[in-house]
Amino acid sequence: MSFRDLRNFTEMMRALGYPRLISMENFRTPNFMLVSEILLWLVKRYEPQTDIPSDVETEQDRVFFIKAVAQFMATKAHIKLNTKKLYQADGYAVKELLKITTVLYNAMKSKGMESTAMGEEDVGKFKFDLGSRISDLKTARQLASDITSKGASLYDLLGKEVMLRELRTEAIGRPLEINETEKVMRVAIKDILEQVQKINDMLNNVAADEASLEAKIEKRKSELERNHKRLQTLQSVRPAFMDEYEKIEEELQKQYSCYVEKFRNLTYLEQQLDDQHRMEQERFEEAENTLRLMQNKLKEEEKRLLKSGSHDDSDMEIHEDEGSDSDLEDRQLIKQHTAMEMLMHGRPSKRLVGTMQGGDTEDEEDSEESEIDLDDDDDDDDDDLEDDSMDISPTKANRRVRKPEPLEESDNDF
Repeated sequence: MSFRDLRNFTEMMRALGYPRLISMENFRTPNFMLVSEILLWLVKRYEPQTDIPSDVETEQDRVFFIKAVAQFMATKAHIKLNTKKLYQADGYAVKELLKITTVLYNAMKSKGMESTAMGEEDVGKFKFDLGSRISDLKTARQLASDITSKGASLYDLLGKEVMLRELRTEAIGRPLEINETEKVMRVAIKDILEQVQKINDMLNNVAADEASLEAKIEKRKSELERNHKRLQTLQSVRPAFMDEYEKIEEELQKQYSCYVEKFRNLTYLEQQLDDQHRMEQERFEEAENTLRLMQNKLKEEEKRLLKSGSHDDSDMEIHEDEGSDSDLEDRQLIKQHTAMEMLMHGRPSKRLVGTMQGGDTEDEEDSEESEIDLDDDDDDDDDDLEDDSMDISPTKANRRVRKPEPLEESDNDF
């Protein structure tokens, strides 16, 4: 045991995370309990699912424990341990423990370096290329199948080990005969010479195949050179129709430019025509809407005038000797006609009121000269409507209507 080994062991165990503090003085004297605890912890650290008995009370249990640990490390980690030194549990056992500790410490150290390198790199830039790993995946699958088949064959051979061991022991214990040995050696030499002859023949065939392949390669090279030369000659020769082709190509370019210009102009004109049609349609719809509104307004004014005319006729005082109902209807028709003219012209107009009955010439002239001036005075509407009543004399009640007084009306009455 050396001081360096003991110091390295304690430092490695501290780095691996062993819960107990190990001092250099712990191995001055044999301490099997500490060694067994360290071995069990290292085995669990290497393979957590392993099952090793931890009972070390008796001498037989300790021997079984040391053998189980040594067998496990030999099969799993390929680490050969000296069981005698481990059983001593002193400074010499530290060298054996250091073998396991070194493996675990190096694994932890390499893993820490890899994690640090990955942390320094940009994780976003890491991309797993599955295409480059397909060959590795196939290889791993093939190796897995080979391992399975080899393991099955190994298991079968190990099952036959008992019988084969007896045969092997008998063959080793049997004395060798020189004559038989010479015969076997001659047969083996003969087989080897035959194999050498076959290999030489194969080598000679390979040389002949190589010569034929070289001849074929030279032939292909000569054909390739000849084809290259022919291609160069064909490229250098100008076809006879090339001039005509270039002229047609130039003309086609001009025609295409002309076509593009005409197509652009046609598109622009079609757009202008569509805009003009749309504007005309809008003006037509606007005029139609205006005419519809005017018709509705005229209908409403006509209804209102009819209502106002019926109201005015009911308010007028008619004497018993005044004209008949036909005269009143004529006056209403005249008023309606005058109101329609006012609405059509958009301004007040003079209304002529006369008689529809035949009579004297003076009465007709007076009816033609009768006028009613209209203005915007709304307060005198009722009085003017009362003055509109006709005084008909008893002698001419059936022939003429008295000339009414001038009447001023507002536009609101119509």
